[in-house]
Amino acid sequence: MKRLWLLFAQTATVLLAAYFVVATLKPQWLDRRPTVAGIVPVIEAPSGGSGGGTREGGFRAAAQAAAPAVVSINTSKARSRHPNSNDPWFRFFFGDQDESQAQAGLGSGVIVSPAGYILTNNHVIAEADDIEVVLNDGRRTLAQVIGTDPESDLAVLKVDLPELPVITLGDSNALHVGDAVLAIGNPFGVGQTVTSGIVSALGRTQLGINTFENFIQTDAAINPGNSGGALVDGNGHLMGINTAIYSRSGGSMGIGFAIPSATARTVLDAIVRDGQVIRGWIGVEPQNLSPELAQSFGIKSDEGVIITGVLQNGPAAQAGIRPGDVITAVNGVKVNTVPELLGAVAALTPGQAAPLDVTRRDTRQQVQIVPAQRQPLRRAGR
Repeated sequence: MKRLWLLFAQTATVLLAAYFVVATLKPQWLDRRPTVAGIVPVIEAPSGGSGGGTREGGFRAAAQAAAPAVVSINTSKARSRHPNSNDPWFRFFFGDQDESQAQAGLGSGVIVSPAGYILTNNHVIAEADDIEVVLNDGRRTLAQVIGTDPESDLAVLKVDLPELPVITLGDSNALHVGDAVLAIGNPFGVGQTVTSGIVSALGRTQLGINTFENFIQTDAAINPGNSGGALVDGNGHLMGINTAIYSRSGGSMGIGFAIPSATARTVLDAIVRDGQVIRGWIGVEPQNLSPELAQSFGIKSDEGVIITGVLQNGPAAQAGIRPGDVITAVNGVKVNTVPELLGAVAALTPGQAAPLDVTRRDTRQQVQIVPAQRQPLRRAGR
């Protein structure tokens, strides 16, 4: 009995010593946050509420949890050389053009995967020749552009560094107006900054910022340089990618917009998997159904989106859609506004038939449509 007790004591001592060694030298091995398998391995928060209630110490814990995963992004673009800069007459009249100065830009990004993937805004890195990522711990490295999606203003970068801090993805669909949030980024290049506020509104659309809009509005101070940074809840979970502000002065006026993390996750997986975001397109010109349009086309229904134009030989035309038709649902998803229709059509798989619920005057019918692939920034239709 004494020998068994001695063996147990020795085993417990060895295991405890091993735990302390691992906790000291490799703490990330003990990270028990669930890593979600998929196209891009990320860490997701448990399902449920977004949190966000204040506690002793304010939002210190949330900031400490999220801030290490928010990076500064420095971009540079070589100054374009005038095509006549070698012409002696051009140089005589205009002098030697200084080609040494490069255009520089500042922004922010969020490390969302242990594999080194970083989410930021497309406008932060657009047309940049070099992209430098600066971590909160001072490490610097050049980033590779994996892909961009101008229509949602998102971009995916990748860095190759060990022991990266990774933010936990929250459920932006669980946000409510009034929830407390923090904006983390690098405003004006002064260094990482945390500001607090609340969710002012959800589902903001038709702002003319992106093609696909579904913004979280917040009064947390967002300034130039915050673009691409993190909007997090009171637990430090990523709820959105800070994108734009409404301002008459260039600084924060209490109206900022962030792309929901649910949208960002979808774009992230699509870019890593396919190199781009593949969306459906049916070739129509839609308008919100106003009483005037309904009366003009003889429509009694007040639900759905009216089609005022159909592209010849496009998917909608081939499915029998006509001007004056009202689309009330796409693949089972009800639509009542143009942004809702645009989003529902974009979610369709190109080449795969899907049902459209259509009202034509007083007749309701369902048609099958085979969407084509939407080309980026297509202006001829939706």
